[in-house]
Amino acid sequence: MTAPVPHGADAPRAGLWITIEGGDGAGKTTQSRMLEEWMRGEGRTVVRTREPGGSEVGVLVRDIVLHHRGDIAPRAEALLYAADRAHHVASVVRPALARGEVVIQDRYLDSSVAYQGAGRVLDAGEIRDLSLWAAEGALPDVTVLLDLDPALARARLDADDKPFDRLESERAEFHERVRAAFLALAAAEPDRFLVLDASRPAAELAAAVRARVAPLVAPGHVGGAP
Repeated sequence: MTAPVPHGADAPRAGLWITIEGGDGAGKTTQSRMLEEWMRGEGRTVVRTREPGGSEVGVLVRDIVLHHRGDIAPRAEALLYAADRAHHVASVVRPALARGEVVIQDRYLDSSVAYQGAGRVLDAGEIRDLSLWAAEGALPDVTVLLDLDPALARARLDADDKPFDRLESERAEFHERVRAAFLALAAAEPDRFLVLDASRPAAELAAAVRARVAPLVAPGHVGGAP
């Protein structure tokens, strides 16, 4: 497995990078928005972004991987996500961190390992290596994993009464594999991950996230290097 670029290997970054992960319907968008509001209240400049779709190129990739009518070979799907990641980190994430801003990101490489690795039954190590190569080893300071039973997640999605995208429409077995992969990733990197029960009220989850990141936004704290 390719090792991530160690902190300090690139130009120092003064910003803070937080990624929000979890299955479809776990509440990632809600928690990203609530964290952004709190960060702005603390006087921080925030860039809230997502993968795929966090850049002009990413919008095009998102339309392909989530809304293309027809099959996409699993390896081609993984490469599309990696291509979006390479451009997104280079054009959005790294510049924001260099400016000392807070990046709050909906999905990152852990989603690829879970969805394309476990979900599509590809090699998880190869998927992670591909993403790390695309992003030049960049890893976030904190990853919040919103863990939710796939059956409850599906009920939430049904209640939204919106068309499912390609991944949301996969069978229950797919989403069970994705959940298990996320939990395995969190267990392997406990210092980076904060795992929360996403069935809890949104306000409780937001408070837990703030408690985790508050020490990192204290005066004098300086981030690492992506």
